[in-house]
Amino acid sequence: MIHYKRTYISAGSNLGDKFKNLNTTVQLLNESAGTVISCSPIYQTPPWGFDSDDFYNICIGLDTQLQPQELLDCLLQIEQKMGRVRSNSKGYSARTIDLDILFYEDEIIDEPDLIIPHPHLQLRKFVLQPLADIAPGKVHPILQKSIAELLDFCEDESELEKTNLEISILKKDFSKFNFIAIEGNIGAGKTTLATKIAEEFNGKLILERFADNPFLPKFYEDRNRYAFPLEMSFLADRYQQFTDDTAHPDLFKNFMVSDYDIFKSLIFAKVTLQEDEFILYRKLFNFMYKEVVKPDVYVYLHQNTERLLHNIKKRGRSYEQSIPPDYLEKINNGYLEFIKTHPNINPLIIDISELDFVQNKNDYQFIIDKIHDF
Repeated sequence: MIHYKRTYISAGSNLGDKFKNLNTTVQLLNESAGTVISCSPIYQTPPWGFDSDDFYNICIGLDTQLQPQELLDCLLQIEQKMGRVRSNSKGYSARTIDLDILFYEDEIIDEPDLIIPHPHLQLRKFVLQPLADIAPGKVHPILQKSIAELLDFCEDESELEKTNLEISILKKDFSKFNFIAIEGNIGAGKTTLATKIAEEFNGKLILERFADNPFLPKFYEDRNRYAFPLEMSFLADRYQQFTDDTAHPDLFKNFMVSDYDIFKSLIFAKVTLQEDEFILYRKLFNFMYKEVVKPDVYVYLHQNTERLLHNIKKRGRSYEQSIPPDYLEKINNGYLEFIKTHPNINPLIIDISELDFVQNKNDYQFIIDKIHDF
């Protein structure tokens, strides 16, 4: 399995066609260093530490297979291709392109020719501002502060001007998929993620509709009594909704994305029903399942129980507040068992226990990259 490392690079130019220099640099990074996954707006900034023309500065998010020293060598080669001539004299000077590694994952490196995190990044507004645009929640592994926090406390009073220029990077494209299913436990964030993907990549959004199920509040009060009618009503509703929604693709959308797969009915039923009830339920389910559209990729958002309980409490549905932790653990185990025994569904498990893809753009991009490259 290929393992990519998320790095952040600062790029600046103040000689020649500055915009062209930055644009060409991003292309060269894509060709030789990895995959550029994000690029900040371009800021016009005064030179830092010497007198010269203003710079154009950006920060770049890059996924790379290169080791830190290999990445440094690659950046030096790109600078050379761009016409930069490094001098042995002390101090700063104008340059066609200047590339610095700011972060390499959370690694701390102190070598004669390479220090990571960059030792001066917290002092430079022209680095912190564009970096905050693409990774505000990135935490400095030594200072233990996020980029947004470092920007707030930065004493650099240089004036930055955000330009109208943008570096175009290859946008992720989900049109190669016909149908993506986003699955997960109660409170995992599957509806939020499916909605964000549909909005950003022009997908037809298919959401599970169950808010008015009359058995759900009763089930949380008395599981034994209401488990079978609840699961049967869910199955009937899901089957009807799912077949209706997937039978007629939207000609103006590139693909379909849902916040559930109909197989979840069997997973929940196995946890909630008595053995004889489940046998009957499974016979009916198998008959229905033959008729439904299967996803091209089955994305399972895994979260630990503590995080699930926090999310459930936060969204405030009254009938969910009494869900016991062991019930969530059984559901998690049920999903993982299903994935293990059904490799033909093309499962992709993403552990998001330590991610916040709603507030942190970098975390969201990480998930998008995982699905896109699946």
